Amino acid sequence: MADFRLTADDAGQPAGLIARAKLGDLDAFDQIMRLHQKQVLMTALRLLGNMEDAQDAAQEAFLRLYKSMNRLPDVLEMKSWLYRVTVNICNDVHRQRGRRKTEPLTGSPGSEPASRHPDPEKAWSETERGQLVEMALKTLPEKERAAVVLRDVQGLSTREVAEILGSSEVTVRSQISVARGKLKKFTDRYLRKRL
Repeated sequence: MADFRLTADDAGQPAGLIARAKLGDLDAFDQIMRLHQKQVLMTALRLLGNMEDAQDAAQEAFLRLYKSMNRLPDVLEMKSWLYRVTVNICNDVHRQRGRRKTEPLTGSPGSEPASRHPDPEKAWSETERGQLVEMALKTLPEKERAAVVLRDVQGLSTREVAEILGSSEVTVRSQISVARGKLKKFTDRYLRKRL
């Protein structure tokens, strides 16, 4: 077994947390979860469209991470692995459960509801914009939706998205380009109908 000797400075860093979690330190695993919780939940929420399924998917992703900690050698691999597992779980949820009633995707979990916004016109436009994004994302095939959410919403690099999705960078660029075009067409049609 490897000898993980950590200094006090190393123990709180992501690599140190992984090393401690591999040794069975539940507090370290809890810190890892807190570091990645928002990104995993927001990815799942954008892919699934409702908070209940997103929370279930995030919980399952962290359960799988806990079971697989000893196989993940470093921070970058763990992050990619966690996103890949989250996307796969979301795809499984789509196939198994179908769609539940979706919630508007405005703001982040725990953020102030749009109805409490100081400017009602701005709050309405933010709510409507979130609903439009949600509707548009639902029109995309799984792979395109995952690619555009990881790249444009989560801000990952094309290389990271390709690694997570098990694709080439060229394929991911193509999926994102096609997805952006479809999203633009959808939103343009929607806005024209409103006028």
